[in-house]
Amino acid sequence: MNLNLSNNHQQLLQTAIRALHERTFFSQYPENPTPDVYGENADKEGRDMYKAHLNQPFSELLQEDPAAWVGQEESPYEQQPLGITYPFFAPDTLVTRAEEAFHTWRKVKPADRAAILVETLERVKNRFFEIAYATMHTTGQAYMMSFQASGPHAADRALEAIAAGLEEQTRFPEETQWEKPMGKYNLKLNKQWKAVPKGVALVIGCATFPTWNTVPGMYASLVTGNPVIVKPHPKAVLPIAIVVAEVQRVLQENGLNPNICQLAVDANDHLITKELAENPLVKLIDYTGGTEFGNYVESLKGKTVFTEKTGVNSIILDSVEDLDKVAQNLAFSVSLYSGQMCTAPQNFFVPESGVKVGGEVVAYDEVVRKIADAVTSLVNNPKAGPHILGAIQNPATTARVKEAASIKGKEVLSTCDLSNPVFANARTCTPVIYEVAASEPESYSRELFGPIVLIIKTKDTNESIAIAKEMAQKYGAISCGAYTTDPEVKEKIMDEMSLAGTPVSFNLTGGIFVNQNAGFSDFHVTGGNPAGNASFTNPEFVIKRFTWVGFREPVAG
Repeated sequence: MNLNLSNNHQQLLQTAIRALHERTFFSQYPENPTPDVYGENADKEGRDMYKAHLNQPFSELLQEDPAAWVGQEESPYEQQPLGITYPFFAPDTLVTRAEEAFHTWRKVKPADRAAILVETLERVKNRFFEIAYATMHTTGQAYMMSFQASGPHAADRALEAIAAGLEEQTRFPEETQWEKPMGKYNLKLNKQWKAVPKGVALVIGCATFPTWNTVPGMYASLVTGNPVIVKPHPKAVLPIAIVVAEVQRVLQENGLNPNICQLAVDANDHLITKELAENPLVKLIDYTGGTEFGNYVESLKGKTVFTEKTGVNSIILDSVEDLDKVAQNLAFSVSLYSGQMCTAPQNFFVPESGVKVGGEVVAYDEVVRKIADAVTSLVNNPKAGPHILGAIQNPATTARVKEAASIKGKEVLSTCDLSNPVFANARTCTPVIYEVAASEPESYSRELFGPIVLIIKTKDTNESIAIAKEMAQKYGAISCGAYTTDPEVKEKIMDEMSLAGTPVSFNLTGGIFVNQNAGFSDFHVTGGNPAGNASFTNPEFVIKRFTWVGFREPVAG
């Protein structure tokens, strides 16, 4: 290994570990794609690099002798295939190679593994713009979100996992001399401890956030000594393929087997996720995606599993200082990436008596109208709408939005196709809003993925809280937004939603939204409700990937 890596990255790792404890703002990778940070030509070079991948084999991976070359990606902006192919390997081949690499990687000291992995992030940083365009044209995210989420924010989350893994593996001493007074003599033992990784890890990615949702589990397993097979969604491979390629390159440069981290792709006629997941040598699985497959992954015996599944996210409206600012904030939240975020709000609970604004009460109907008007104003703003909404990743999402009329409720705002000024063929649709009765839970007790908002009229705020809590406990929730100026109501919401394992953002207006989570500060998913059994990055997210094993013997003489 290049010893300079440990020296070069030691200070950063210590800073990152300190940030885990302090929970204040920390970001190693600037989120704004400005020339003074990334270089004058970084955007153009990244775009050119992305275009160079099109209609070509992705040949950067250091994985030898593929069985075939396959690819299924298409751009939601152009609705045309990307034409990129990736090396396909049989699941048994991937697992066998990972198991072989395991016995090298597990013997590298945790501090050295961490330094190597930080170096991979520094290499990935040089490709943030390329990854941004790859993310745009696989997920439909707008450019700025693509850059931030798949580049700096993902890298910060990866660094967070590295820091947490390093801290947990170095929490206890490697060895000590243990001495117990026994009266006339002392009993002395030499004791050693090893953090032993569990084995081959599988990371199953999703189509909407192919790096942000993948790298936490990927790096948490790697830093704890486990080889990783990264299995992306077949429609969103390129962003994480670039990351895997850089990881393999750094591993090889340091005399290590690049199969410590492998990319696994589906062939059109051979879906491999289940075969990989069920292989007895696969000991760890990270999964992001729908609940049905997530439940299957959680049911597998002999695996340690970390899941993020679907949830029903709520907004509780009680009392506000400025209803217009609240409506604008919520309009942005439901429109951002066309509601294709796991943290996007869906169920808006509004008391039938209305919402208190200062010393007055704004009627229920007026509250609904203001929310609808704010959405309409945002999506019809040619300078903002297309760049906030982006494009729809999956045609099934478009169909779901347009078929929302089947919801038992009153239509408040219908969807429309939105023309994108740059991509005439972009797959788009704007948010829909429906009013549904609190007495009709079948209408709002499931996630309606995409830009769909349900406004639920309740008897009062107490009923709003009770239903939001019940939805989270039964069906899961990843986020919750609440608006109240009453300290007692705030305390009740905190208490009730905490019992449902759901974080709450209070009184957000301006430039911060319920959708957003900050690395090194916010825990993403709590693991406390059916939306997922894990949380990155808390200590459990890393300590379940290795086992402490002790060794002892009497002191000689």
